[in-house]
Parts: sequence; C-alpha cells; structure tokens
Amino acid sequence: MDFNFTDEQNMVRDGISRLIREQYEWDTRREVIESEAGWRPELWAQLAELGMLAAPFSEEDGGFGGGPTETMLIMEEFGKGLAVEPFVPSVVCGGGFLKHAGTAAQKEEYLGGIISGEMVFAFAYAEPRGRYDLADLQTTAKADGGDYVLNGHKAVVIGAPWATHFVVTARTSGDQRDAGGVSVFIVAKNADGVSLRDYGTVDGRRASEVYFENVKLSGDALIGDADNGLPLVEKVVDEATAAVCAEATGVMKVTNEMTLDYSRQRKQFGTAIGSFQVLQHRMADMLMEYEQSVSMSYLATIKLDEDDATRKQTVSSSKVRIGQSARFIGQNAIQTHGGMGMTDELAVGSYFKRLSIIEGEFGSVDHHMRRHIKLNAA
Repeated sequence: MDFNFTDEQNMVRDGISRLIREQYEWDTRREVIESEAGWRPELWAQLAELGMLAAPFSEEDGGFGGGPTETMLIMEEFGKGLAVEPFVPSVVCGGGFLKHAGTAAQKEEYLGGIISGEMVFAFAYAEPRGRYDLADLQTTAKADGGDYVLNGHKAVVIGAPWATHFVVTARTSGDQRDAGGVSVFIVAKNADGVSLRDYGTVDGRRASEVYFENVKLSGDALIGDADNGLPLVEKVVDEATAAVCAEATGVMKVTNEMTLDYSRQRKQFGTAIGSFQVLQHRMADMLMEYEQSVSMSYLATIKLDEDDATRKQTVSSSKVRIGQSARFIGQNAIQTHGGMGMTDELAVGSYFKRLSIIEGEFGSVDHHMRRHIKLNAA
C-alpha cells in the first residue's frame, strides 16, 4: 500500500512538528501544567492561525479539505511533545459531531468558532458507572414541548476547565442501557444549572466532574436525530480512538529515543549498559512494538470512512495492539531507567504516565478485545 503523504499533508506535519519543538521544551511544559490555567490559550490561538484546527475539515465546512490523515499527523506530533491542548475533545469530538450530523445553522454557529479557536468544546459522555458502554446513561434530557431539560453527572470530562461548550450524551427515552433512546446535545458551559469540579489528571491534563441540574435546552441544541444518536456517538468515539492511537505512536517514539540515549550514557562496571546484550534485545523489542503500532495507527486511520462494521473492527484491533505496545514500551523504559525514571526530574516518567492513560482512554485493551470478538462473531 502507498503510505506516502501528499505535499499538503507534509506541510501540516512540518508545521505542527516545528511548533511543538519550539513551544514544548520539557521545562516549559512543566511550567505550563503546574500553572493555574494548566494550558496556553495563546498557543491554541497560534494553532488556529496556522490552520491546524481547520486541517481535518472539508472546505465546505470552512476547513482545508483534510480528514483523518491530517488528524493522525497532528496527533503524532502532539504525542512527541506531550501537548496538553484539547485537540481531541474540541476538534476531533466537538468538530466531529458537527461535521457528521450538525445542521447548517449549527455549523455556522459553532464549527467556525472551533476552527478559529474562539470556541473550545469538551466531550461529556462518560458516567461514573458506565465503564465503556456508550449507551449506559443515567443523564437524562426530558422533552419539554419542543425543548429539553437536562439532568445528570458526567465524569472525567477532559478539557472541561478550558471549554466554552460541551457535547453531551443523554437518554431521551428507553431504559438505562438501551441502544435506542440516546441523543446528543450542545450545552454552553455558562448555561444556568451547569456546575463543574475541576482537577488535574495524572498525565498533566485538566478534567472536570460536570453536573447538569434542570438545564434548559432549546430544540436547536440537539445534534442529529433524537433517540438515535448512538451510531453517531460510536463513529465519533472511533475517530477519537484513532486519534489517541496516533498520539501514542509519537509518545512511544520519544520514549524509545530517551531510553536508547540513557542506555548509552549510564555506566555499570565501567561499561555503558547499552552494550549489555539483554538490554539490546529489550530495546530491539521496543522498536518492533513501536513500528507495529505505527502500522496499526495507519490502518485505523484509513478505515475510518469504511462501513460501520469494518471501522469498528479495525479501530478495536488497533487499540488492542497499541494499548499492549504502550504498556510494554512504557514499563521497559522505566525499568531501564530504574527508580529515577518515575521522578519528575526525568521526562521519561511523564511519557510513561501518558502511555498508561492512553491504554485505557476510549476503551481499555480488554474492552476492545471483547468488542472485536463480538463483531467477528456477528
């Protein structure tokens, strides 16, 4: 297969790579995540100015005519720098719902704001008891004439402290775990009845517990069809899963490079530990895991526009393989560095933490293994 990128895609990769190198030195990142804000709105504006927030969208939607491949390239570079900016919550998820099912009025009102960076979306879908079941919803949106009243609690909403709007999944009919009866809404963060409890995550990002108490929504807040939102949610979550898989490959690449450099510098018995055959074999295995992950990331990306069954199977198989590789590379990197690898002074510890979170983000290895088996049996 041809894995060469177009000139435009190479320009996207070069542009974001240069920005990450310049803006995400290790000490700078530590200062950012330890700051009160936890991110840099000025860098988000710079990403918008460079067209990175527009790269995945069609020209009809105000973008640059790109798609999943552009997202993959951007997220890989994000992974190399451990960037915390909310590209997946806002552009991939928020923008994804709008481009797939938004009305012309919704696209005009919101999608332009996402592309310009003036609006930041967060995806509020997970619930405390829901695990990875996207249909397991206790959050409800009760019809009130042509409008809705939203009540519920969403857990670990990544990027919520920085958001201006939420995309929220809620049950509009049926029982708690029914596939039918799921709907998707746009909710302004400053709407009456919305409250947040913010906190930092182990990998340096920010998240919130988001509570909705009798939040009144107009009928225009509904994205797609009422009661039939689950297929749309699954599609956007698969796209987000492919995006974090691409991010993982960037994290793995730098983790491997740091481990190799350390093995050349660290000496025992007067000899660099990189000369020990057992560690050479270990780092060769780490390289193989990385290369296989890159191939699976490419596969997941190019299958996102296929039929639902193919997309789901490919994304799940990719997440399984990349999740396994993330654990192998992260754990072996820490073991090679020794106890100091987990300290804040060494960057490798933060790369390990991000790989550990990615392993479970948008579904763990076990979840996607079960999903793949179920799809194959169907």
